Formats: sequence, C-alpha cells, structure tokens
Amino acid sequence: MNNFLSEREEVAYFMRRLYQQKLTTTSGGNVSLRINDENILITPSQLDKGRMQAGQIGIIDLEGNNKTPRLKISMESRMHLSIYKIRKDIKAIVHAHPVIASAFSVMDKEINCRMMGEARYVLGEPQKTRYALMGTQELAGIVAEAAITTNVILLENHGILTVGTKLLEAFDRLEVLEAAAKTTLITEIMGSRKELTSEQIRAIDDLIA
Repeated sequence: MNNFLSEREEVAYFMRRLYQQKLTTTSGGNVSLRINDENILITPSQLDKGRMQAGQIGIIDLEGNNKTPRLKISMESRMHLSIYKIRKDIKAIVHAHPVIASAFSVMDKEINCRMMGEARYVLGEPQKTRYALMGTQELAGIVAEAAITTNVILLENHGILTVGTKLLEAFDRLEVLEAAAKTTLITEIMGSRKELTSEQIRAIDDLIA
C-alpha cells in the first residue's frame, strides 16, 4: 500500500500549526485530507497534537475502514467522511477549537463577517449547527447538511469546522474566522463599528463568483 508520506507530513504539519497558533489544544481538533475516493488521511486520537508526525497520521477509506490499525483514528472521522461524500469538491477539512470563535458557538450572537473585506472574501456567510454529541452519526449528518451551502461551520457548544480544496485553504478559513471573531468581540466591547455597505459586499462577492 502507498504510504502517502509527503501528504501525511502535510497533514501533520497543519495539525502542529493549529496548536502553535493556539487554535486548538493538545488533545483537541482533527485534520483530514482526501487523496482519492479510496484513501483519506486523518489525524489520530489521544496523541499530542503539538508534536504530530507523519507516521502518526491514519489512513481510512470512505466507509471508515482503518488501513492503519496500529493507530486510533479521530473519533470525528464520521463527520469528515460525511462531508467528503456530499461535497466532491472538498479535499481537506480542519476542525478545531479556537477560543474566541468557539465562544460564539455557545452564544446567540454571530461572528460579523461584514466588517473586513478579507473576512467576507474568505469566509462568506458562516453557519451554526445545532448541538449533537461529539463523534456521533447524528453530528456527522448535521454538519454534512450544513456543508452543502457553506465552507465555515460553527458547531454549537463544540467548536469550528472549515473545508477547502486544499489544506491551506481550510486552515486559512479557520484562522480568518478567529480573527473575525476577535474583531467582532472588540467592536462589541467598544460599542462601535462600521460595516461594509451592501454595494461593497456585492463587489467582494463578485470576486468570488
């Protein structure tokens, strides 16, 4: 079997980067990469995310069969696989718990992505899903449904999930979301903000189209 060493190194790198950027905790978060319809790379459970190495990245198929049985794959593999099955364009998924953005997952407030051009361009309109227990098929189904219409999802009382056509794109979306969450929080505290106009929003959206 192809060991996909370079791709596994890339997955491990982005997991370490999440930890280094304080976007997740030692035990939290997971990253996956679709190689083809037969092989998905995904981070394991119960290993230090800040020291993740290529040899610790699991390989599974689209049905969740573990091709690296010596590794305990992420408990959220169902969630990743459900998205890959419904979004053929998606090649990478990042799930983590950035503190500020995750705080919005437990509040009846939205992260404002209409203040900064980068946030609108990179994130579009994030969606929030209802709560479901981590690692369950229920959660997988809820998140997959949301992923049909968005690339950025706030999992209620849980964390953040972003998708992309490559790992850098998925990672960037999570990092930009955390920045947008910080901007939203600061403007709420200061009691003042200036949003982009509808015309400015349309101009940004035209760039995406």
